[in-house]
Amino acid sequence: MKKISNFLVSKNDQSKRIDIYINSQKKELSRTRIKNLILKEKLKLNNKIIKIPSYKVSIGDKIDLEIPEPKKASLKPYNFKLEIIYEDNDLLVINKPAGIIMHPGAGNYEKTIVNALMNYCDGNLSNIGDELRPGIVHRIDKDTSGLVVIAKNNMSHENLSKQFNRHSISRIYQLMIWGKLRPQSGRIETLITRSSKNRQLMEVGVTKGKKAITNYKTLEIFENNKTPTLSLVECKLETGRTHQIRVHMSHKGNNILGDKKYKKKFKKFINIDSNLENLIHKLNRQFLHAKTLGFAHPKTGKELEFSSILPQDLENILKTVRNIDK
Repeated sequence: MKKISNFLVSKNDQSKRIDIYINSQKKELSRTRIKNLILKEKLKLNNKIIKIPSYKVSIGDKIDLEIPEPKKASLKPYNFKLEIIYEDNDLLVINKPAGIIMHPGAGNYEKTIVNALMNYCDGNLSNIGDELRPGIVHRIDKDTSGLVVIAKNNMSHENLSKQFNRHSISRIYQLMIWGKLRPQSGRIETLITRSSKNRQLMEVGVTKGKKAITNYKTLEIFENNKTPTLSLVECKLETGRTHQIRVHMSHKGNNILGDKKYKKKFKKFINIDSNLENLIHKLNRQFLHAKTLGFAHPKTGKELEFSSILPQDLENILKTVRNIDK
């Protein structure tokens, strides 16, 4: 069964790439999914098939996009124990561990959160987005842990997507950074775009990119002669760009502990507590945890908020620096 989505380009959207325009109108479809549909001749512009994702739209253009029903059988269930924080007939909230990616992609089509959800939910997930991402309304990075909401049906997916688009979802992260932020609390508002030097990374853009807003506050500062200066920080997102917190902390000059992609060269540790040094070297992920997630239930409208404690590897580092600082 196929679904046709119709769009009429307004003055404010003229000259946009057609894939970017459709993504702005239908957020639940990823750019990759839209591009693939265009290349498969599923898009008509003014009743003519267009196969160029970069085509620039004009005022008054009529766009028809055919969205085929995704094939559930293409996803292999993965027997992976999910930590379920909350579940009802419409959604579930999971506490994702570090080290596992959210959905299938190049190099890994089987051992992902989506595959684990296919196993746990027996395929009963929303299917209005990318066919490789059933149930996925938002994502956190592979080496980030914490709370994620999953849609079990299309009604929930559409409603939650709108809440994310309106920035009404509450998302609070806890992280540890090198050094200390100046000022100790504030608001970071920049553009974020893909790095011109490394396409796997993002960077703060000067004239191009998507607006990204992070509110932060320093919770604790650890500074003595047995530890490099470290800070425990809380970040509240207004937007959810790829690698947003990691890019913003790097932009401030305070990279996240353990972040191997957005890392900064530091001097060799001198007189550091040996236990802390060992924990830092063993840390195989960034010290970044999605601690709090709040939203309105898509069916009842009831405000829900969930919290998650730090995983053991991060808690061990925090306890160690606190003990040293005494």
